[in-house]
Amino acid sequence: MSSSELNAVDSAEHIPGWGFSSGARLLFAIAVTFSAFQLWTAAYSPLPSQVVRSLHVGFLLLLLFGLYANAAPRASTTRTLMWSMAVLAFVVSLYHWYFYNDLILRAGEPTLPDIIVGIIAVGLVFWAGQRMMGWTLPLICVIFLFYGLFGQYLPSPLNHRGYDFEQVVEVLFLGTEGIYGTPIYVSSSYIFLFILFGAFLERAGMIQLFNDVAMGAVGSSRGGPAKVSVISSALMGTINGSGVANVVTTGAFTIPLMKRSGFKPAFAGGVEAVASMGGQIMPPVMGAVAFIMAETLGLPYLEIVKAAIVPAILYFITVFVMVHLEAGRLGLKGLPKAELPSALGALRKHWYLILPLVALVWLLFSGYTPLFAGTVGMGLTALIILGVPVSSRMPMAVRVLFWVALGLMSAAAFSTSFNIFGFEIRGITLILLLLTALVLINFTVRGGRATLRLCLESLAEGAKNALPVGVACALVGVIIGVLALTGAGSSFARVIVSVGENSLFLSLILTMITCLILGMGIPTIPNYIITSSIAGPALLQLEVPLLVSHMFVFYFGIMADLTPPVALAAFAAAPIAKESGMKIGMQAVRIAVAGFAVPFMAVYAPVIMLQEGGALAESMGFWPAFAYMIGKALLSIIMWGGAAIGFLRGHLKIWERVWAFLAAAMMLSTYPLSDEIGFTACIAFIVWHWWRTREPAMKAA
Repeated sequence: MSSSELNAVDSAEHIPGWGFSSGARLLFAIAVTFSAFQLWTAAYSPLPSQVVRSLHVGFLLLLLFGLYANAAPRASTTRTLMWSMAVLAFVVSLYHWYFYNDLILRAGEPTLPDIIVGIIAVGLVFWAGQRMMGWTLPLICVIFLFYGLFGQYLPSPLNHRGYDFEQVVEVLFLGTEGIYGTPIYVSSSYIFLFILFGAFLERAGMIQLFNDVAMGAVGSSRGGPAKVSVISSALMGTINGSGVANVVTTGAFTIPLMKRSGFKPAFAGGVEAVASMGGQIMPPVMGAVAFIMAETLGLPYLEIVKAAIVPAILYFITVFVMVHLEAGRLGLKGLPKAELPSALGALRKHWYLILPLVALVWLLFSGYTPLFAGTVGMGLTALIILGVPVSSRMPMAVRVLFWVALGLMSAAAFSTSFNIFGFEIRGITLILLLLTALVLINFTVRGGRATLRLCLESLAEGAKNALPVGVACALVGVIIGVLALTGAGSSFARVIVSVGENSLFLSLILTMITCLILGMGIPTIPNYIITSSIAGPALLQLEVPLLVSHMFVFYFGIMADLTPPVALAAFAAAPIAKESGMKIGMQAVRIAVAGFAVPFMAVYAPVIMLQEGGALAESMGFWPAFAYMIGKALLSIIMWGGAAIGFLRGHLKIWERVWAFLAAAMMLSTYPLSDEIGFTACIAFIVWHWWRTREPAMKAA
C-alpha cells in the first residue's frame, strides 16, 4: 500500500503526535483551545454560523500544519513553511468574522481582496487534504474545480454555460455551498462534539469496560475471542463513528487474542475490520455521515437512527454467524471461564461510565437536537470523571448523597432553562458552574490533579481526532460547490434513470460500483457526499424513498473500506495481524458477503429500515411485512454464511455450498415466485443437511 493510501485512513493515528518540545506544548494548548471554542459555540451559539464554520476550518488547519511542523527537523525549511502555513490559515479564517457585515452587504459582488483571500483559503484546504488523505481526494476535487472553470468547452451533454473565475471563487469561499458548506457546518456543530465525547469516554476506561463485558459474555463460547471482537466493536461504534479508529483501538487487543485461539491471521484481521466498520452505522452516535445525511435531507437525526438500527443489527449478526461457523469448521473452543472477567462485575465496577451514553440516547430519542444532546452528554461525562476523585474519600452514605445531588442538579440541564431564586439560568450554564466547582475541588483532593490532566488530554486528543473528518468535510465542499453551481450531478443522474427505466436492479448495481470505486481512495464522508449528490436524486426518480437511497449509498461507502484492492480498514488491521492487507481484505469480503445484500433488500422492502412504502408492505401490512423480511434476512444470512465458510452443523461439500448460495440468492431476487422457490430450496437444504449430519450418520462416517 502506498504512503498516500495509508494517509487516506480516516483515523488520527498517523498524524504526528504532540512530542515534548515547546512547540508541542503550544500545539497542545491550541488543541485544548480548539475544543473549548467548539464547546462554547455549541452551548451558547454566540457567533454567526458562517463565522463558526470559518474558525473551525482555521483551527483544523492551524493544528494540522502545526503538528507536521513540529514533527519536522528543527531549523528546517519544512518546519518554517508548515508553521507559516498554520498561522496564515488561522489568520485567513478570521476574515469572515472581521468582515462579516460587509460580506453580507456585498453578497454577489466580491472585491479583489475577497478573491485573493478566497484563493489562499481554498489552496490551503487542498494542501491540508493532501497531507491528511494523500492525493486521491484532492485530485478528484481538482477535476471538479477544473470542470467548474472550463466545463463550457466540453461536448454536450457534459458542458455547462460557463462561469467567471470570480463566481467560482465566491461559491467556494464566500458562500455556504463551498468549503464552508453543509459538511463543515455539521463537522463544526455535531461531529466535533461526538468525537470529543468519545475521547473522554475512551480515556475514562470505556474501551476496557466494553472489552471486559464482551469477554465475560461470549469469551467462553465457541470462537469466543472473535465474538468478543464483534461485540466490543459494536459497542465502540455506539460512541466512536470512525471505523478505522475502531480497528486500531479494539483490534490491538482482539486480533492477537483471535490468533492465539486458533484463527488464521487474515481471518482475525478481517473480522476486526468488518466489525469495526459497522460502527459507522451503529446507533446512537453512528458515523459523521449520519449527521451530514440528517442535515442534507432536513430530517431529525432520530429518523436516521430509526432507519439504521435494523440494518446495523443484521450487519453484526452476519459477522457473528460467520465467526461462529468458522470456529466450528476449525473445531475451535472458547477461552476458559476461569481466565475471563465477569461481565456483571465489570458493569458493577464501572457502571457510571454508561450514564452519559444512556443520557445521550434518551435525549436523542426524546426529540432534542444532536447539538443539545451532544453538549449535555459531554458535560455529564466530564462531571462523572471529575466527580470520582472528589467522592472517593467520602464515607459511603455521604458518597451516595453526593452523587444523588449531582445527578439531580445535572438533570436540570435536560431543560433549556430553569428558575432558581428568581434568576433564570440555562441548564447548560448549571453544568458549567458544577464543572467549575469540581475543577477547583480537584486541585485539593488526592488523584484530582491527575484527573484534571486526563480531562485536558481528552480535550486535546478530541481535537486531534477531529482532523481527518474536518479536513475531509472542508475539501469535499469544493465538489458540492461545483455541483451546486453547474448542476453537473443531473448528467450522471440521467444515466442512472435511463438504466433504471429498464431495470432498477441494474441502476442499484451501477450506484454500488460507483461507491466501491470511489471508496478505493477516499474516506466514507466524501464518498457519501459525492455519490448521494449524484445518485440520490436519480434513485428518487425511480421511486426509491430518498432516505433509503441515501442509506444505500452510505452503506456501500462503508463496504468500500473492506473491498480490495484499497481496503483501508483491512490495511489498518494488517500490521496488528502481521498479515497482508490484501489477504485481510479478501477475508473481509467473505465475512461481510451477506451484508452486501441488506441495502438491496431495503430498496425493494423499505420496511427493513422502518420506512413506509414498497409493494410488500402494501399487500401484507407494515408489521407483518417487517417480520417477513427479518425472517428472510436471517435465513439468508445463515445460508450465505454456510456457503461462504463451508460449514453449518458439519462441513459442506462444494455442490452443497452452491445449493445454499443459490437458495439464498433466489430469496433476494425480485422475479415472480422467486421467494417461494428460495424458501423451498432453503428448507430442503436444511432438512438434507440435518439428516446428513445427524448423530448416527456422523458416527457411521
